[in-house]
Amino acid sequence: MGEAKQFILSRIAAISECETVLVRAALGRVLGADAIAPFNVPGHDNSAMDGFACRFADLNENDKTTLKIVGKSFAGGVPHDIIAPGQCVQIMTGAQLPRGADVIVPKEETRLLPPFVEITPAKRRVGTHRRFAGEDLKTGQVAVPVGTLCRPAQIGLLASLGMAHVVVYRRLRAAFFSTGDELRSLDKAATDKEPLAVGQIYDSNRHTLAGMIERMNFEGVDLGIVKDDKKALTAAVDEGRKADVIITSGGASVGEADYIRAVLSERGEALFWKVAMRPGRPLAYGKVGETDFFGLPGNPVSVMVCFYQFVCEALWKRAGRSGDCAVPVFPATASTALKKSPGRMEFQRGVLSRDDKGAWQVTPTGDQGSGILSSMSQANCFIVLEEESGNVQAGEMVSVQPFEGLI
Repeated sequence: MGEAKQFILSRIAAISECETVLVRAALGRVLGADAIAPFNVPGHDNSAMDGFACRFADLNENDKTTLKIVGKSFAGGVPHDIIAPGQCVQIMTGAQLPRGADVIVPKEETRLLPPFVEITPAKRRVGTHRRFAGEDLKTGQVAVPVGTLCRPAQIGLLASLGMAHVVVYRRLRAAFFSTGDELRSLDKAATDKEPLAVGQIYDSNRHTLAGMIERMNFEGVDLGIVKDDKKALTAAVDEGRKADVIITSGGASVGEADYIRAVLSERGEALFWKVAMRPGRPLAYGKVGETDFFGLPGNPVSVMVCFYQFVCEALWKRAGRSGDCAVPVFPATASTALKKSPGRMEFQRGVLSRDDKGAWQVTPTGDQGSGILSSMSQANCFIVLEEESGNVQAGEMVSVQPFEGLI
């Protein structure tokens, strides 16, 4: 599984087209150019505490110190010019330090005796509670590097630098469709109001794919349901190649009516795997011109497992995001026994919760069949069981991968 994933990632190239958007509109977008600090942050030495700006040389470590208060400094106000030996300035958080001051004594370590202040003895050092100019960012420094996914923290940082507009990569376009003669469109069902025919099922995979793509803040292009017909599949692939990525569900196995392999080979490059994992064994990856192609299994749970384990990271890389986009896996206690046969990696669906001591525990969500979509909707994580592992007893540690954070 790991080898297949790394091979796919090695073939993915990031899009290059960028656009300029308002900084708030950059939330969930990938930065398309380094954001450079135009000035020092902070712009001047300032106080990290409400208290008194003093000269370190005036403070007595072993006895009380009495200093004369010669002014006040407020955040955003004009700072007191300079303090002489034996003097101090009352200062508020964020206020600029007066010249001569090199330490801040917090208000709670003092006693006011106007026009003096008495400072309790303590071990202090030069620079205590003092924020230095450029301590956060220096002029010309890269504040947010290209390839960064803009989250609220990045938006706030860019705004603090006066950047009303930022350069981001254009949104990734992901075309998707479902294959299978047995599928019926939910849109058609709402229109004709006829019951399902014998052997028919409603197409859920397309809606699942649309949701996963939209949650990644990409542009989804719904190409509908495509019948198990080579000509129809060829037309759908030709239409999908206008996007950056094509994602299909169904038709990736070796059945008589599965034409994806043939169409992909004719239109571009086809690479197929039987991955030692459950659910989601059949997987296709290839290229149609510059468009990446992912062929996922038809079972609903397998679609989601394969998307999260193989497609998600690839889409982020295609969208220009840099760094490791893999979702962390961490240990939790299995609250019940888990059935597992050695030989392939399993992604069981589970509910991650806290036990009565506040430690993480995980409970499987019933039947783990690849067609049981209800177990996926009840879950909030994958229980990741390695290929060589067998049955797990209640109380043993297992690895979990939370759904929140996958995108």
